[in-house]
Amino acid sequence: MFNKIILIGNLTKDPELRYTPQGTPVTSFRLAVNTRYKQSDEMKQDTLFIDNIVFGKQAENVSKYLNKGSAVLIEGRLQERRWESNGQQKSKFEVIVQNVRFLSKRGTSPDQTLGSDLEGDFTMPDETTDLEPF
Repeated sequence: MFNKIILIGNLTKDPELRYTPQGTPVTSFRLAVNTRYKQSDEMKQDTLFIDNIVFGKQAENVSKYLNKGSAVLIEGRLQERRWESNGQQKSKFEVIVQNVRFLSKRGTSPDQTLGSDLEGDFTMPDETTDLEPF
């Protein structure tokens, strides 16, 4: 099977760094990902809020260099986590991040955005589709 996800979005709050009992760095953060679509003659926008987890050196870099509002491109795999709380089964989907690319914000140069490997300014693309939601 193939399980790969690529997202571009902005952090909704500062990343949270912690360590496993074995000392492995683990950082969790949430992305806001916007999608624009056309419904009839009107443009609409939906925002998804997606939880992400990154391990190792990348986890330390995310925690050190990113904060609320930072733009990133992430590549990873989708995972469902299940647990029981108060006798009820619960679950949520999250992305296990394998690669993080720090994106510069409009009006800043790459050396002003730590960790960015892009040249020049970057403007987040708007996804647009003519499909109507279900």
